Amino acid sequence: MSLPDYKSPGKQSTSPFQLLNIGGQVYSTTLTTLRKCPNSKLADMFNGPPKLRTDAEGRFFIDRDGTYFKDILEYLRSQRLPTEHVQEVYQEAVFYDIKPLVKQLEDMPQLFGEMVARQQFLARVPNYRENLEVIIRIARAEAIATRHSSIIVCILKTEEDVGRYNDAVNSLDTDKESVVSFGPWKAPPSVGDLLDCIKMDIEAKGYKITLQPHNAEKGFRFKSYDFFYRLTFIWW
Repeated sequence: MSLPDYKSPGKQSTSPFQLLNIGGQVYSTTLTTLRKCPNSKLADMFNGPPKLRTDAEGRFFIDRDGTYFKDILEYLRSQRLPTEHVQEVYQEAVFYDIKPLVKQLEDMPQLFGEMVARQQFLARVPNYRENLEVIIRIARAEAIATRHSSIIVCILKTEEDVGRYNDAVNSLDTDKESVVSFGPWKAPPSVGDLLDCIKMDIEAKGYKITLQPHNAEKGFRFKSYDFFYRLTFIWW
């Protein structure tokens, strides 16, 4: 199968007006707008000899989802910030390396809490991202002809909790090899805050889950529900 025959840029490369094909969505703008931030990746695409291929209609083609490019153009034209889909526009601003827009979006409430507060907290929780992947891998491995997969999550906020872990895990009525542990951390957010983050980040990957305390059988010396939570994946 032969590749599409891309036309070389013609008059459009020297015209002040530009037609763009961003992932199948067509935009019309000017070179002045595209070069508004001189040090950006977007400006560099349109400085000097053409660096982009063109589609069958001679429009410059960028292999990127074009849904939010209109917000990029709106900012370059009028300095107007988006009021919706801020996270998505931010990703595009980072890709095109439009630093003033990136900075202003990071200061917006929708991103400030996520990037400054939550992400800085999670950076202090050892192996947080890796543990999420372990949870998902275990859950998928157990999803054989069943509607649910359950994973036991252990939250150890303090060094004292870590010291009690071995006794507590022995009280579990489940295979301790499948227990995924988080912590300890030195930051104000609570165990509940970390559980919210775990649930939020797994659901952001498209999974439907529930999270609740795991109560061990009565009579054990240690209260496992102080440490352990049952995270259930719902497959159908």
